[in-house]
Amino acid sequence: MQYTIEHEVPGRLRVRLNGAVASSDIDALVRAVSDCPVIKTAKVYPRIGSVMVTYDRTLAVRDQVLEHLGSIGREEIDAAGAGYTYELAPRTHNLLMDIAKLVGSHFGRRWFLPAPLRFAWNVWHYRTYLGHALDSLASGRLDVAVLDAAAVGISFVQGDFATAGNTMFLLDLGETLEDYTRAQSQNQLISSLLAVPESAQLVEGKQERTVSAEELAGGDLIAVRTGAPVPIDGVVERGVAMVNQAALTGEPLAVERTVGDDVFAGTAVEEGEIYVRVRKSTGETKLRSIVSLVEASQAQMGKTEERRLKLADAIVPWNFLLAGIVAVATRNITKVAAALMVDYSCALRLTGSVSVLSAMSQSAKAGYTVKGSRHFEAVAQADTIVFDKTGTLTEASPKVSQILCWNGWRKDRVLRLAACLEEHYPHPVARAVVGAAAERHIVHREEHAEVEYIVAHGLASSLGGKRVVIGSRHFVVEDEKIDITAEQDARIERELDGLTALYLAVDGELVGCLGIEDPLKSGAADVVAQLKDLGFKHVIMLTGDNENAARRVAEAAGITEFRANLLPEDKHLTLEALKQAGHHVVMVGDGVNDSPALSIADVGVAMAAGTAIAKEVADITLTTGDLQALADLRRMSLAMMGRLDYTFKGIIGFNSALLALGIGGLITPQTSSLLHNASTVGLGLYSSRPYIHS
Repeated sequence: MQYTIEHEVPGRLRVRLNGAVASSDIDALVRAVSDCPVIKTAKVYPRIGSVMVTYDRTLAVRDQVLEHLGSIGREEIDAAGAGYTYELAPRTHNLLMDIAKLVGSHFGRRWFLPAPLRFAWNVWHYRTYLGHALDSLASGRLDVAVLDAAAVGISFVQGDFATAGNTMFLLDLGETLEDYTRAQSQNQLISSLLAVPESAQLVEGKQERTVSAEELAGGDLIAVRTGAPVPIDGVVERGVAMVNQAALTGEPLAVERTVGDDVFAGTAVEEGEIYVRVRKSTGETKLRSIVSLVEASQAQMGKTEERRLKLADAIVPWNFLLAGIVAVATRNITKVAAALMVDYSCALRLTGSVSVLSAMSQSAKAGYTVKGSRHFEAVAQADTIVFDKTGTLTEASPKVSQILCWNGWRKDRVLRLAACLEEHYPHPVARAVVGAAAERHIVHREEHAEVEYIVAHGLASSLGGKRVVIGSRHFVVEDEKIDITAEQDARIERELDGLTALYLAVDGELVGCLGIEDPLKSGAADVVAQLKDLGFKHVIMLTGDNENAARRVAEAAGITEFRANLLPEDKHLTLEALKQAGHHVVMVGDGVNDSPALSIADVGVAMAAGTAIAKEVADITLTTGDLQALADLRRMSLAMMGRLDYTFKGIIGFNSALLALGIGGLITPQTSSLLHNASTVGLGLYSSRPYIHS
């Protein structure tokens, strides 16, 4: 990128490009410029072809910044723009141009057009308002469109064409500002979500490696297994799986996908294994799924926001009733116009939607993705929070600390077979086993048959005609009927005390047991304390792990209520009992086995390292895995509810005062309209402010 330095102070630099920046390149250029660790902010001024960056002036990084700017070319801009296939929202310069056109054309007509032509233009422009009003009436609605058309129509009836023109100008200006405010909030949310990383299993020959989903290109082959997301659009090349498509189609049941079938980004594999040939760029498919999420979130509104919208619709007929009373009582058509000029509906709708979009946008930046405003409200009202243990309260990367073996098996052989099986399952414990094998440089080739995954229990396969199983004690001992001697049992309890035990059996005999050390996440105890201070009366831990391991983690986290040795249905029943007792419950989990509990909770929260199914069922996903996000989420939810309450009172109070002043003849209808629209935009901008300042 060729440039000249236009202005410079320590920590800030403005450069001039060779020409204007195309509207379609703005997002991509900002992203390309920002893709430098020492650059803090980047802003593009497209019309004048200028870029301004800020960086830490305490570091000797100026040369690095200049070198980065010079390295940006057409190829880098196109690559950065892969996630932006269209302009997401109006730009500030576009808004200013729109306002300039509105103001310039209004006053140009007023100053230079003869009165007959001004009259003709006002009548022609009024047809738009009249058309919207007639559409509403034809649909049986008495809404703001009817209110606006009536207010302008009264001026025409009075023969005051200048007032009619001024009123339409103010209404147009208010609508432009409201649309821009709402669109900017949506744009911030979508941009925040685009920054959330995703990964994929890229297949290269007989090898697989984990890559960023953004690296995928058309023609690549990826593997998608039980519990994993489908990060791209593609075609199944081999295998068969049950795919949950609820995020795209709304269908609650998974559908079968096999060779030749299409699969789409934003879906997840519930069961099975498929190899998918990538069809489109990841950026395009990811953007589509995110836009779908944002659109769907608007339908998932909370009861408070829903009540606001119902009130906004219900209050319009009362405006007409008030205007009728004023007409009968005063016989003053100007005061009638004042009664019609102010409505509560626009402000209630704008501030509600912008408050929610602002909360969702800031949430995405802070590390948690929320699928709708009703989930913020549910979090604010909750009195109970329930945690899964493994991968939720404990580290998402536990480690194998003990390996026990019997029947002539050696530790390396036990770990090799365990890793060979567990590599098919996306769970923290499975990753711990595979990681332990890698650390010991143990190569594990697939000599077993196809792996069968039994939810919340374990894995089963066959090796040389012998059945191989690995999983929990319940699965291996009770379901698979593997005998464990008293001596083996005593050794497991003695040497694996407080560890998560993973049992491995071959041909009906226990051959090994792996002890998984599952340390508490850093800061977990502090977060639990914060949640209690923020009003959660019950903090509970549920786990399928053994009693000793559960007690160790619960005590370290400061949790006094916990239950161990639970199956998925047990967790589901526990939450069901809590809800029947009148509690409002937040459930936090990460695995396929947590899905039933996540789905029944008032709010389900999935961890970043969790399975795609858990994230699909959950209402909120912690994209960073940091538990501090839970406390921040609670604070933001309470703040959002407080903001909705504040703006509601402000809208009702200020607009009621305008109505009183207009009906009393103390202000003109035009002044009333100006103040009404200004207050609506002002409260909209207030609603878009950050909730929590970093």
